[in-house]
Amino acid sequence: MAERATVLFTGFPGFIGVRLLPRLLELQPQASYRCLVQEKFLGPARDGIAAIEAAHPHTRGRIGIVTGDITTPGLGIDEADARALKKDVTAAWHLAAVYDLAVSREVGQRVNVEGTRNVLGFVAACQRFEQLHYVSTAYVSGRAGPLFRETDLDIGQSFKNHYEETKFLAEVEVVYSGLPATTYRPAIVVGDSRTGETGKFDGPYFILNAMERLPSPGVFMRIGSGRQPANLVPVDFVVEALAQLGSSAASRGRTYHLTDPQPLSVLEVGRLLAEALGKSFVFAPVPGFVARGLFAPKPVQRYFGVPVEVLDYFEHDCRYDTTEATRDLGALGVTCPRLPDYVSRLVAFYRAHRGDVRRTAMI
Repeated sequence: MAERATVLFTGFPGFIGVRLLPRLLELQPQASYRCLVQEKFLGPARDGIAAIEAAHPHTRGRIGIVTGDITTPGLGIDEADARALKKDVTAAWHLAAVYDLAVSREVGQRVNVEGTRNVLGFVAACQRFEQLHYVSTAYVSGRAGPLFRETDLDIGQSFKNHYEETKFLAEVEVVYSGLPATTYRPAIVVGDSRTGETGKFDGPYFILNAMERLPSPGVFMRIGSGRQPANLVPVDFVVEALAQLGSSAASRGRTYHLTDPQPLSVLEVGRLLAEALGKSFVFAPVPGFVARGLFAPKPVQRYFGVPVEVLDYFEHDCRYDTTEATRDLGALGVTCPRLPDYVSRLVAFYRAHRGDVRRTAMI
């Protein structure tokens, strides 16, 4: 019988985490997972585990909770739990982070950078540790362009916001740690391509907010040419890619762009969203600096439901190389769904749940 593995997992009960865990446990029958959970999220975490075990019988008894906090040295784990984990843990998945374009530098630094540093320090002390799986973001690219490779990281780029910068600094920490690691860089994650379900209305959902506020037929602003790529990926693709790659020995030491290899343009995405909403707009060109000026006042941002930080991504002229991901995911039978095939489901879920899905980061 193969030796059982104990895996430390951060980022539970987040939207991706609750979907990823059962799939990992299905692909890794000898593994059990210990989820590091802040005390304030213990209730939702226990509910999440109960729901997973009810829906996926193979997970029963294989998911545990350890109370802690990535922002605390030693992860805030009590001494007895820490000793046991350092003896048993063979791998770790680090998903916990602040996913918020408007995050302050102080919060981003504390959670994304110092939190990652604390995770690295803890797992480095684990006697049997073999591999870290780190979930980063494609937007460590910052303002780099026109192509950002999976092998790129620090190429002297600047950043559009503190979220990008602190996720970049966190990934640098992973590299400098020298630990055996696989890094995953998703693009903008949207709802499930099959059901439309999402855990947070951000990214393109901000555009749906604005479109709903405007009369139709009407005018919607197009920042710049509208030809820049808008890289959106559904959560089911991201989860399957993480699970399959994370269960493959061939992924060790690699960095994967979990991005759409053939992204639509910003204008094409805008037209798809409008059509799915049943709206008709003329997309009128507006310079980026004018758009940011118009949306700078907080009351304007609240009215349209669009943070001003989002506008920078209308002019994000960068494509993401997917050489490693396309090759390894292709061998595993995993491909990224095309947005036109599922956009109607995203919008239908948005319309049905706009009042009961959060719009802010889970911190």
